[in-house]
Amino acid sequence: MQLFVNDLTVIDFSYLCTQRGMVGESWIVDLTLHGELDEQNMVLDFSKVKKQVKRIIDDTVDHKLAIPTEYSGVNVQHIEGQDYIKVEFESNSGEKIAISSPSDAYCFVDADRIEMSHVIKHLASVIKPQLPANVKKVELSLRAEDISGFYYHYTHGLKKHDGNCQRIAHGHRSKIQIFENDMKSPRLEKEASKLWEDIYVATDEDEVAESELEFISKTQSQVAYKYESSQGKFELAMEKASVYSMPVDTTVELIAQYLADKLKAQYPHNNYKVVAYEGVAKGAIAFA
Repeated sequence: MQLFVNDLTVIDFSYLCTQRGMVGESWIVDLTLHGELDEQNMVLDFSKVKKQVKRIIDDTVDHKLAIPTEYSGVNVQHIEGQDYIKVEFESNSGEKIAISSPSDAYCFVDADRIEMSHVIKHLASVIKPQLPANVKKVELSLRAEDISGFYYHYTHGLKKHDGNCQRIAHGHRSKIQIFENDMKSPRLEKEASKLWEDIYVATDEDEVAESELEFISKTQSQVAYKYESSQGKFELAMEKASVYSMPVDTTVELIAQYLADKLKAQYPHNNYKVVAYEGVAKGAIAFA
């Protein structure tokens, strides 16, 4: 017998890509459980699937940075005496990234690269032991949202957030819609998506000098960010070309307003509406 739940959850996370560097991503999760009927004549109660299995998935990878532990260009170090992990990474193109976060901010995948198949295998290995014995197999599928227009991959961290969004390196695959004088503008949408393709969106006030870093170091070609929030201390150093820094926090509300205001400053005689998504089916609308 098989039990399925489509659109169980959306994983919003970032991962270290051997080709592209740090990539923000949003994957929709579909789930099928193979097994025998229990005393309720169910494979598993739908309420348990939607709560328990979703929680396991969220705790494993959602709002985390996925690390391919078998990739030769990654170095993982546990900071002695503290619950922090430092990761040093170099892509095949030579782009370097250094990050230090509490251990809960990472998802370590035993693979030489992060792909859907590797994340599926990792999730199945975590989920199966936590389900009843009558469930014999966990089958997952991951898919990106079908977006007909323009979108971008971005990573950020929200230090003021009281939940997992405070983690300095989690991200989203997000579509963007821009209206100029009440007319949809594919030209402006394309420009925005190109500007923020595989980008880290930072806040100006979080930038620090190398002397202020506690666990990592930076090179001359990199820019560094650091903040402390309720989950702990976070540090990040990335190549300047891979970062877009804003004078405001990087919530989706302020991202939408920032983009609208930026367009209004360029073209003051026009009116703008920006619909900025944060992953799948959620976001903010701003006007200027």
